[in-house]
Parts: sequence; C-alpha cells; structure tokens
Amino acid sequence: MKTLFPLNPRMILFSIFAAAAVCMVYGCSLGPEYQRPDIKVAVPDRYDNASGATEPIENRITGGDRWWLEFGDPEISRIAGEVLKHNWDIRRAAAVVAEFRAGLIISRSDRFPTTGLDFSAERTHRKVKSQTMGDITIGPSGRVIIGPGQTRYTDTTEDFYNLSLPMSYEIDLWGRIARANEAALADLLAADENRRAVTHSVVAETISTYLELEALERRMVLAKQNIDNHTSALKLVEGRYNLGLSDVLAVRQAKRALAQAQSELSPLRQALGETQQALAVLMGRYPETRPPRIQSEDYFKRLNPVPPGMPAELLRRRPDILAAEAALQAANARIGEAHAARFPRISLTGRFGYASSDLDDLLSSRRQSINYGADLLAPLFNAGRLKAAENATAARYDRAVADYAKIVLTAFSEVEGALLRRKELLDKRDRILNLVKEAAATLEAAEMRYQRGVSGYLNVLEAQRANYSARESLVMADLSILTNRVSLHRALGGGFN
Repeated sequence: MKTLFPLNPRMILFSIFAAAAVCMVYGCSLGPEYQRPDIKVAVPDRYDNASGATEPIENRITGGDRWWLEFGDPEISRIAGEVLKHNWDIRRAAAVVAEFRAGLIISRSDRFPTTGLDFSAERTHRKVKSQTMGDITIGPSGRVIIGPGQTRYTDTTEDFYNLSLPMSYEIDLWGRIARANEAALADLLAADENRRAVTHSVVAETISTYLELEALERRMVLAKQNIDNHTSALKLVEGRYNLGLSDVLAVRQAKRALAQAQSELSPLRQALGETQQALAVLMGRYPETRPPRIQSEDYFKRLNPVPPGMPAELLRRRPDILAAEAALQAANARIGEAHAARFPRISLTGRFGYASSDLDDLLSSRRQSINYGADLLAPLFNAGRLKAAENATAARYDRAVADYAKIVLTAFSEVEGALLRRKELLDKRDRILNLVKEAAATLEAAEMRYQRGVSGYLNVLEAQRANYSARESLVMADLSILTNRVSLHRALGGGFN
C-alpha cells in the first residue's frame, strides 16, 4: 500500500526549523498579556486634606529622593548620608537586587545555545586468549598425529581518546523561555523598588529618631529649669517660714514638688540614652550614648506648605506600589510559562569532534565526526500535574492582585492621614502657644499673690505644674509636626522642591 504523505526525516526537520523561525520572528508566547488591574476604587482628582499652593505635589517632587533637605538642618543631612552608606538593612536590600540581577542573566542564558568542551582519555587492560598447536608426528601407519596444544593469555593495552564540542539549543516554540525571562526581569524590578522602599523607610525612621532625640534634649532642658524653679521657690518658702510669714505645710509642699521635679529627670536620661543607641545602630555604629546637647528655645521653623496632589500620580512613584505591580507582572508572566510547559519541547543537539586510539593522530581530519539531531519531548500523562501547576500560578496572580490593591489603598490612606494630622497638629500648636502664654501669666500672678500673703502656696504649685506641662506639650507638639512631615514624605515616596 502506497502512503499519500511519506515521512521524510529531512522534511520533518525542515518543518521544525520553519515553525521555530516563525515563532521567533513573530513572538509565539502563550499566556495573557499584562494589564494593570482595576481595583475598583474611585480616586479623586486631589487629596481631600491637602491645602496650600495650587501646584500638585507630584509636579514638585525632587528627582534624587533627597526629601530630608527640606528640613534645612545640616545635621539631618549628615545623618541621612551616613545611613545611606552604612545601614545594614539598605545593604541587604542592595544585595537582594544583585541576586535577582544574576538570576535574570541565568534566565536569559536559556535563550542561547549552550556548548562545552568534552575530552576523555580511556585505557583498557585485558587478557587475550590464544591457542597454540601441539607437536606434529607421523605414526607407523603413516598417519599424521597432532599433539595437544597449549592455551596462552597475553596482556594487551588499548588507548582511546575523544575530543568533542557538544551543543544544544531549545527552540522556544511556545514562549516558555520568553515568559520566564519576562518574570525574571519583573522580579529584578520588584527587588529594586523594594530596595528604594527600604531606603525610604530606613531614612525616615532615622530622621524621626533624631527628631525624638532633639525633643528629649529639649525636655531635659525644661526639666532642669523646672528643678531650678522649684529650688528657688523652696528657698523663698523657707525664708518666709523663718520670718513667720508661712506655715510648715508650705515648706513640705515645696520640698515635695522639688522631689517630684528631680524624679522626672532620670526617665528622660534613660529615654535619651536608648534613643541615641537606636540612632547609632541605624547609622551602622556601635550603640553608644553621649551627654545631651543644649538646645535653643527658638528652634521651631515652619516648613513649606504642602501643595495639593493628584492621588493617581502616587501609583507611578511610590516604591512599594511599583514593587507590587512588578510582582504582578512576574506572576502574570509565570501563567504563560506554566501554560507553555504543557506543550512539547523541541531541542536541537549536535556534536563535533575527534576520536582516535592514538593521541598524536587525534586532530587528524580523518578522525573527525559530526552528529546532529532534534529531540521532541511531549508530556503525555502526568496525572494533572502540569494543569495544576498552571492553576497554581493563576491563583498566585490573584493573590498578587489582592496584595497590590491593599498596598495602593494603604498608600492613599497614609497620605490622607498624614495630611489630616498635619492640619490638626498645626491648629493644636497654635492653641498650645496660647496655653503657654496663659500658664506663664498664671504662674506670675500666683507667685505675686503668695508673696503678698493673699493666697496659699498650693496655688503656686498648681501654677508651676501647669506651666511646666504647657511648655512640655509645646515640645511634643513640635515633635509631632516634624515627624508627621517625615511620615508624609514616606507616604508620598519622596519630597517636593
């Protein structure tokens, strides 16, 4: 029976090469193409709690992400620069980026042929059996008689040398390798954005820690001033007691107030030391402490007003959002990779080399050999393993979408929250300034009335506590405003000019 379409090996190889060429030119990649998912959240044109200039925040972002320069403090700039050089979390994040960059090179190598050098030398020792004839004699009747022979074993040695260049190349017929490269590149982008996110977080934590350190030093100045005031007040009360103008209860009350003021200094020293140690660790140094610095009372400087912004721009600049989207792209590419793994794989193999039993004659042209062929590996039965693997990659993509949506909403919440707190904190500070003014006036009036004998010393103690509490509240309000600005820069993923 004659077949209509005879199977010709050359035609099969030609068909394979033609299909491979078409797919390489036109990009036969299975799986869905990436599109940014719709998280179904109505994003406003501007932040609800933004106020001030009319230029959007994102139009004023500094290109180098050196948002801490806005504070105008050389010490903050110095600390930030040292953290960028010596912080171990940042170094670790950079090492992760280097790891994924090497992984991308490994993944891309699958798109190119692989070749190697194979040299082997073999020596075989064996015994060769040989049979010798016996003596030949002629008998009385004239018949030839052959005597018994001997069996001999001779040691022989055979050498064999082989030198070849094996080559192999997998034709990416369905885009499996291309999708793997796409996923590896997205992983690298995600790692790099995570490095930026870590850098922002570490610098923000460092600056917030430094601001807390300054606030503790100012609170220690207030605590020492409070001790001095109570010491002076005790001398005044004791002087009036010695003159018979005051009773012993006032003396006891003054001593109790002084003891309480002195007891408040030790926790501040402890907190200052712990904050200094934490700052040293962030800067990559040994945790150490030092005496508090003297802080001036006129230290607070109002920062530039926050301009309104476009929340949609946040999706294109905040590193953790960009990292989440890169992870989405990687998960999407792996769906195509898993889908392509269910189709046959075609590999081209070849070997060019020499083989000889004489090393001196190994590279002779008559010892040359060339082998080439094609391998096709098609999955026939795997109990649903490949299908389950594809379903698993699709589920991981859905999980990445959920992570992305949560990160985006969290970012919007952090920005809106920082803007809301800023307005309230600035209003609170204005009210505390009025409180400080009234507390100082109340203390002055209470001391005047006590010295004149119009009121008791308890009113003076109450006024002293209220004055100290108001001044300390002002320090804490200033700290909240400054750290809130740090949180805003961290939420925005950068600063503005």
